[in-house]
Amino acid sequence: MKFIVSSTYLLKQLQVLGGVINSSNTLPILDNFLFDLKDSKLTVSASDLETTMSSTLDVESDVDGSIALPARLLLDTLKTFPEQPLTFVVEDNNTVEISSNHGKYALAYADGNEFPKSVELDTPSTTTISGDILATAISKTIFAAGNDDLRPVMSGVFFQFSTEGLTFVATDAHKLVKYTREDVKADQVAEFIMPKKPLNLLKGILAATDDNVIIEYNDSNAKFTFENTILVCRLIDGKYPNYEAVIPKENPNKLTIDRTQFLNSVRRVSIFSNKTTHQIRLKIAGAELNISAEDIDYSNKAEERLTCDYQGDDMQIGFNSRFLTEMLNNLNADNVQLEMSLPNRAGILTPVDGLDVGEQVTMLVMPVMLNS
Repeated sequence: MKFIVSSTYLLKQLQVLGGVINSSNTLPILDNFLFDLKDSKLTVSASDLETTMSSTLDVESDVDGSIALPARLLLDTLKTFPEQPLTFVVEDNNTVEISSNHGKYALAYADGNEFPKSVELDTPSTTTISGDILATAISKTIFAAGNDDLRPVMSGVFFQFSTEGLTFVATDAHKLVKYTREDVKADQVAEFIMPKKPLNLLKGILAATDDNVIIEYNDSNAKFTFENTILVCRLIDGKYPNYEAVIPKENPNKLTIDRTQFLNSVRRVSIFSNKTTHQIRLKIAGAELNISAEDIDYSNKAEERLTCDYQGDDMQIGFNSRFLTEMLNNLNADNVQLEMSLPNRAGILTPVDGLDVGEQVTMLVMPVMLNS
């Protein structure tokens, strides 16, 4: 088995695939990339058993074959090369020799047949979505997903497809984000929960592309196909909580404010908040928003006043500043609206502008009890 490939082209593909490989694997073969050569097409795969990702590269070759090469060693070597053709030759003594313009490097390989096979999806449902829309949907929601191993369903992003549009939801019980696209539709109704790791990989690759992504899914697995890449992952098993039930419908108190000003103010004031609760207090009266925080243990306190547009009764409500900061950071709008009903009910944060046609973002943040 022998093939010739550009060093930077190979490195670029392997760096993407390297994100799949765990730092500590139970099976030693998973520390390798699988190189599968067929008819001058080289398919390189990486897997952690839950997620398998493969890219197909064009190479010059004459013989087909399949080998597994150590990922870390290969990546570290390729990073040091300037752009040049590299020749890979499988030798008889169980090593692969890589020849560059400057020298030769031999590394041991494992049998490609030991590498776990990617899952084939039986009779999947299919939806096609633009890469940049999917990347936006992931980045707008994934930060709100939980990390609790005891509640695995909340540690992923909930995909809801229907003939009316696509909805993506993430929550950790303190904050919730619902992202909806009405300009993209699926042929049939489907729901599944995607784990975070493959979503982060997709987000990174798709951010710069407007190529279409074909999503195939059944009850246990999902497959994403785009350009020369395929990602297959196991879905999170379980029923997603009824998120609609926690979004308050009647919110008579509406605060509209400049997002950047609000974000900067919350950031500054939160430095003075209690280090365990991160609690800040919003006091709204007329057209004035008063943001304050206090850490009684250290006698630290801060207070800022902002002008805002407010309709509703005067009120005081407490929030965890970290959640509020994360949400404001994830919106691209110039102005945002915070809708509230009572100090012990969730607040709803939405962008006033900056949305595409058919795009909707609803963010929900739970209040914290104020010590009056």
